[in-house]
This record gives sequence, C-alpha cells and structure tokens, in this order.
Amino acid sequence: MMKKIKVLIVDDSAVVRSILKKELGKRPDLDIIDTAPDPYVARDRILQHEPDVLILDVEMPRMDGITFLEKLMQSKPMPVVIFSSLTPVGCETALRAMELGALEVIHKPSLDVAEKLNEMMEVLANALRAAYSARHRFKDGYKPLVSAVETLSPSTAMIKTTDKVFAIGASTGGTEALRVLLPALPATFPGIVLVQHMPEYFTKTFADSLSKTCAMEVREAKDNETVRQGLILVAPGNHHMLLRRSGARYYVEIKDGPMVFYQRPSVETLFNSVAKYAGSNAVGIILTGMGKDGAGGLKLMKEAGAFTIAQDEATCAVYGMPKAAVDAGAVNKVLPLQDIPKELIRQASKDIHKES
Repeated sequence: MMKKIKVLIVDDSAVVRSILKKELGKRPDLDIIDTAPDPYVARDRILQHEPDVLILDVEMPRMDGITFLEKLMQSKPMPVVIFSSLTPVGCETALRAMELGALEVIHKPSLDVAEKLNEMMEVLANALRAAYSARHRFKDGYKPLVSAVETLSPSTAMIKTTDKVFAIGASTGGTEALRVLLPALPATFPGIVLVQHMPEYFTKTFADSLSKTCAMEVREAKDNETVRQGLILVAPGNHHMLLRRSGARYYVEIKDGPMVFYQRPSVETLFNSVAKYAGSNAVGIILTGMGKDGAGGLKLMKEAGAFTIAQDEATCAVYGMPKAAVDAGAVNKVLPLQDIPKELIRQASKDIHKES
C-alpha cells in the first residue's frame, strides 16, 4: 500500500483550515491528520499524531509562526512548509523562516478565487511531497547542509572571458544551497541567470539578502535587462525568465505563461532558452529540488555544447531535480555543493568555444 504523508495544518483561519483539509485530502498520498488554530494547540497535536510535515502560517494569535518554528527546530525538528500571505514585510519574515529550517514558502492567495484554487493546491501538495522527501535532514536535529566555502578572489579565479552565461536552477533546499555557492564567486565572475522556485514578492527579498553576502551584485530580474559580468539575475516569482541574444548582448525576457512542471518560474523554460541562444558559451547548474524541472532543458544545453553540473545526492536537501538530470544523460559532472564554485570558476576561465 502507498505510504501516506501525515500532514498537520497550523493556521488561525477556520476557513483556510477547512479548505486545505478538504482539497489536500483529495490527494491519495496525503493524509491530513489534524488541524490547529495556533502553535499551542499545534504542540499538543504534534505529540499526539507525530506528523511527517507541518503546514505553518506566520501571523497567528498567542504565538507567531516564526517563534514557534524556532522552538520546534530546537525541540522536535521536522519538515515545515510555510503557507502565508506574503507582503514586502512578510517576505522578510518568510526569509527568516527559511533560515530557521523551513523548506518551502508558499504564497497564500485569496482562496475564494475558484480558478486559482486547483493550481494553488497542486503547488502546495508538491511542496509537501518535497518537504517529506527531505525528512532525513531532521532525523538527528536540524543542521545546515554545509558551512560557507571560502570566497575565491579574482586573481585566484584567473577569469579570462566575460561573455559566458551561467544558468542555475534550484528548488527545495535551494535557498540554503545558493547561500553557500554564490558568495564564493568573485565580483568579476560572468553573468548568472538563476531560477529558484519561489512565490511572487519573495524573490526580490531573497535577491536583496543575497546581494549583501555576495561579491557579485544580485537582484530580481527585469524585462530586457542585460546579462553582464558581476551580476546575478533572479527570475521574479510567478513569471518565467528566458535568455535572449541581440548581437553580442545577452538579455532576459520576463513573461507570463502556463506553469511548467507546476512551476512558474520554471528551470526548464530558462534552460531551453539558454541552450538556444547561448549554446556552447553557457554552463548549466542544477541544484537540490523535487521533481524533474530543468532536466530536459539541461540536456538540450549539453547537446548544444554547454558544460553541465549537478549537485550530488549527499549535499542535496532533495535529490530529485539533479537525479532526473543525471538519469536523462544531461550532466557532465556531479559534484558536492562545496566543490561547485571552484568548478564554475574553472569553466569561466576557459576560452569561449574551447572544448570542456
């Protein structure tokens, strides 16, 4: 029989609890074992039911979700998906939740909008599955994957070319992985285009926070923005990002469109465009995440002459996306997270069109 994922919903809204229990309960692999209106009740229900994954709101009475999450990670660590209304202020709070160990942040829309309900429930269901897949991270107490690696200076990097494009895709566990990888790159590194599965509004907050710790500038991408040396462009939440080329200039196109692999932004969409417009001048990197988003696009990149890298299983929160890429024959090299920055700098230092 199928192993059902036991889910506890913690939200102060009775309407939200009712909708989530009804809609998520339709999935045969999800078992909504109970709900709780606040963290105090949640504490008792956790002890009673031993859930596999927690859905947690942030703004609640008696104790806020962040305080509860911090206490939970100290006393009884478990996979947590934040499901909350995200405003610019709320995004700062959500980012703190991920720093404390939450695996996913999902934006809570108006749940009475019928045309968006099914899509939102599928996104949330996939987030629960991804969180459950990362449960091994919490078995002996929550610990970050790896500490930050040493930042490599421009002189150490010996980067000769600046017109290569580096494309990165990540999902569950990616915010943590990127905090290890990106600060290790020098300010002179070639332009990076990045898709991290995140909701609308959250990507700007995440990019701004990364920019404070990176030698490169990091910002949420805008339509028609140029990809250049020293800049990391993060796809905005709820929009796809594609690479385009005009003469010698690479730039990004930000557009709407249907979800791809239940994601918007989609890694697949970005990688497909990089394969088409950058070809052998590109390097593709696929990091931790659930599902297959990006595997096909990374294969197209490899076939177009790009060098491709996948994060290894041992350092992934969820070895889904990298595994799918490896299984598809899309990967030149599999590396632990802490070794990826040196390989990226090695690739950046190669002459354009030179064989990898």
